[in-house]
Amino acid sequence: MTEATTSLTGMRFSKGHGTGNDFVLMADPDGLRELTPEQIAVLCDRHRGIGGDGLIRAVRSKHVSDGAALLAAHPDAEWFMDYNNGDGTRSEMCGNGVRVFVHFLLSQGLVTLAPGEELTIGTRAGIKVVSRTANGYRVDMGPWDFIFPEQAAQGGSDSVVSAAGLEVDRPALSINMGNPHTVVALADLSELAGTKLGEAPIVVPAPPYGTNVEFVVPAEPLVRDDVGHISMRVHERGVGETFSCGTGACAAAAAIRFWAGAEAPDVWTVAVPGGEVGVRFFPGAEGREHVELSGPAVIVAEGVIADGMG
Repeated sequence: MTEATTSLTGMRFSKGHGTGNDFVLMADPDGLRELTPEQIAVLCDRHRGIGGDGLIRAVRSKHVSDGAALLAAHPDAEWFMDYNNGDGTRSEMCGNGVRVFVHFLLSQGLVTLAPGEELTIGTRAGIKVVSRTANGYRVDMGPWDFIFPEQAAQGGSDSVVSAAGLEVDRPALSINMGNPHTVVALADLSELAGTKLGEAPIVVPAPPYGTNVEFVVPAEPLVRDDVGHISMRVHERGVGETFSCGTGACAAAAAIRFWAGAEAPDVWTVAVPGGEVGVRFFPGAEGREHVELSGPAVIVAEGVIADGMG
């Protein structure tokens, strides 16, 4: 890799989203234009930049240290999703982002992928296998885990969350989806709407590297036609409230399913402010339960960065 560029001028970009979770995307196949956190924050600024919840750089795995380490075991993982939050901080993974990433690779002619075919992608949370569907993409997000398994097993919660708009602190459950999540169940949609996510909720104890926080309302009834239904809002680390969060939707479904008990379904629909995504739990090859995320991906604009930005 080379040193970060001194200027963003002339760089090509695309703007895309998955259920309203939006990203600035850049193709850097040979790993020549790694951006600084400050440059990423400028590009993702919604008033002075392009605007986005994060920035995704498409780079061949061999040119990134995290990606090169994956190639030994997964030589088909040619492409690496280099993802940073909107404030420039690095993030392990983004479920909506990986769908948009694959759609971006297709739009740029960097890969081909017919409906039903799969593409292996490298991320900082490991390998993700993405399949193209008739209406979007589905992603094997890999296994999920409790961040604090002993506390979860003993009492069904492991932390307490306070947020503006909630009169009392709420018990929560922390889920690892390759990145950390803390899930809070609320009573109804009015309580969900009244929760103010302009500032980060306080989680005690917090996972070591911070956490995304999901506020979730189970539908009434929870299960219809063997499918669970929930509604969710989320505050993402380094971003704030977003219209959607793919790994957050998986974590929310995992938590509600755990709380619902052994009879809870394996298929879930998660309503977010930006639309709807699907979540499915299934046995993985290594004996651990995996989570599949499905939903749309859209590229809305392409352009060239003008002089004066960054």
